[in-house]
Amino acid sequence: VELVESGGGLVQAGDSLRLSCAASGRTLSSYTMAWFRQAPGKEREFVAAISWNGGNTNYASSVKGRFTISRDNNENTQALQMNNLKPEDTAIYYCATRFPGHELPSIADVYPYWGQGTQVTVSS
Repeated sequence: VELVESGGGLVQAGDSLRLSCAASGRTLSSYTMAWFRQAPGKEREFVAAISWNGGNTNYASSVKGRFTISRDNNENTQALQMNNLKPEDTAIYYCATRFPGHELPSIADVYPYWGQGTQVTVSS
């Protein structure tokens, strides 16, 4: 499975960004898909996860109400819409996936497949 993130960039506080993750090598329609992030000097942390059919989602408390995760199984992609960005959202954002697709864990170690990451920088 190959995952490729896109959509990162430099924005100001209060702006929005939409990250995308394209998967190849396997159809992920039965997999959980998730986003994690890692800020400089900090451990990788959970952001959001979505079940195989999009029916269930899980968000970190720090992003709930501002970020929305979605997926398109026809395109084998997922996205993270980030609104009202804050400087503390600055990090490298990673796409991840695991099977089975009905569980929404927030622990990075249980996700075997990862993208290379995309940088998001939010200036104050």
